[in-house]
Amino acid sequence: MQPITKFSEDIVQMSDLKVNPGRIVNQVDKTRRPVLLTQRGRGVAVVQSLNDYESGMEERAFLRGVVQGLMDLEEGREMSLAEAKKRLGLA
Repeated sequence: MQPITKFSEDIVQMSDLKVNPGRIVNQVDKTRRPVLLTQRGRGVAVVQSLNDYESGMEERAFLRGVVQGLMDLEEGREMSLAEAKKRLGLA
């Protein structure tokens, strides 16, 4: 579970990032919370750790696969385990 965003700490102006980017990277690494970058009061980007980004991408890909599988089942696109093994060259 991802930590809750602290708006008092996790929203940073782009100008602050330009002045001290290391502080922002260290903050993201230490807190494991993403930082919202703003410019003229509007959100423009998010900084997060590489590990959290990769984990999120893997989780979304997995969930897309699950949803696709459920849709295939609902639409009658299914095969037996023996069929699947044969198709994959495992039988």
